[in-house]
Amino acid sequence: MSYQVLARKWRPKSFETLVGQDHVVRALTNALEQNRLHHAYLFTGTRGVGKTTVARILAKSLNCETGITAKPCGVCDACTEIDRGRFVDLIEVDAASNTQVDAMRDLLDNAQYAPTAGRFKVYIIDEVHMLSKSAFNAMLKTLEEPPAHVKFILATTDPQKVPVTVLSRCLQFNLRQMAGTSIISHLQNILGQENIPYEPTALHLISRAAAGSMRDALSLTDQAIAYGGQTVNESEVRAMLGAIDQSYLYQLIDALLANDGAGIIAQAKSMEERSLSFEAALNDLAQLLHQIAVAQTVPDSVADDLPERTLLLGLAQRISPETLQLYYQIALLGRRDIGLAPDEFAGFTMSLLRMLAFTPSEGEAKKLPNKPLAQPNRAQADTLVKPKMLSQPIEKPIDKPTEPILQQSDTLQADEMIENESNQSFNGNWRGLLDQLKLGLARNLALNSALLSYDENTMRFAIQDKDKALLSPMYQDKLSSALQQHFGRKIRLEFSVEGSVNTPAKQVAQEKAHAQANAESSIEDDSFVQALINDFGASIIPNSIKPI
Repeated sequence: MSYQVLARKWRPKSFETLVGQDHVVRALTNALEQNRLHHAYLFTGTRGVGKTTVARILAKSLNCETGITAKPCGVCDACTEIDRGRFVDLIEVDAASNTQVDAMRDLLDNAQYAPTAGRFKVYIIDEVHMLSKSAFNAMLKTLEEPPAHVKFILATTDPQKVPVTVLSRCLQFNLRQMAGTSIISHLQNILGQENIPYEPTALHLISRAAAGSMRDALSLTDQAIAYGGQTVNESEVRAMLGAIDQSYLYQLIDALLANDGAGIIAQAKSMEERSLSFEAALNDLAQLLHQIAVAQTVPDSVADDLPERTLLLGLAQRISPETLQLYYQIALLGRRDIGLAPDEFAGFTMSLLRMLAFTPSEGEAKKLPNKPLAQPNRAQADTLVKPKMLSQPIEKPIDKPTEPILQQSDTLQADEMIENESNQSFNGNWRGLLDQLKLGLARNLALNSALLSYDENTMRFAIQDKDKALLSPMYQDKLSSALQQHFGRKIRLEFSVEGSVNTPAKQVAQEKAHAQANAESSIEDDSFVQALINDFGASIIPNSIKPI
């Protein structure tokens, strides 16, 4: 017989052997045991997580000659024929190849006929989201009320593209990505039965590369067996995947902690000589830093059989949490920007040199409160690419204009106040009074008017020549009405046009300009920002600084 790939040879044939989808298995098992069967099922999830496998097991459960069961016998004609893909009443359709409405109509026309050999006629439509809109419409009625002998099982990697009218007619199950531990355990079981020697670290690498897909993991294992000559070794799997030898990463972190710039460059050159991918190296470095952070926070979560357990726990003791977070952030940013570097070697080494520049030495750590550059926090790490945007709070209050805006009238001394029936008072603070008035459209006139003098019944204002268009009767009436409502009596308004007056609008503009200048000065004079500009060629984004 010809060789059968692991993904097909070890495809689960029962719910008991299905890996990593316990929530789906439990629901389907209970439904089958209680004979609560739906007419349409929809399985969603990424590639290689078991959608088609679950569909075939469900088809066996429905058609097993022992009866409807969650544990098909696997030996009757129906079970064996379904496993071989030759059961006449199991119709598998690839929607990607049969997208048109005519193919769907032909399929549904045959659905009305009773099954030939089985209990149910089961339609498995894979990648159902690829059907055309007309094809979906053609199947809606049959999908909602199919004949009693028909069951639909739909599968898709993109449920967002399936019409809601179809979703509402199906019992939906979302198959999750496989956990790394589940993949490793399953590979260990398979390789043990295949009598193929393996190294645990190699299986960790395959699990990581599979990214949650069991099919991908089995395909990579097939490739690793062929590459390694009937063995699965760490070094050969690393070479096959282009992965970085973990020893390089540990040596790089040791060099960073030892402030050994020469050692860092030497390691990078050694990696370059072996034609290793520096982008993959930054990715693996970020993953290693994540593992160290987990070991630092929850040591018991590090698996006892993990080959790097001792090294991880050792580094967790040596690196401060702040430095670890900084390294992780720089690794992510370096990987993102490596395509902008002159070459990958330059991008990789520059990321390491950034880590080195901000790694606190023993002496600097003691001076940490006075030297923020020794150990920047997360916000400072983010500023490696984008400088911080907010200035420090303004400690010194803004000086108010010194020139008086109020002139004494002949009938009122400066220290007198207007009092009305509702006990409202006014002390000459026109800008403060504006915040108490309900002005609406007249607010613009009030903001651009400077109070010259006032008495009990009259307020005299000056307005600049460029704003005289605001002196419309409507705005004046609204302002007068607002003042009358506030004071409880009629207030007459008098306006004059002058060249330059100190209006509330002008005062607000001056204060905003003062605050903006203060904020920009605070950022530009900040020692951390200056270090970024001088050492890394950073620049402040124009118009990005806003005062608090």
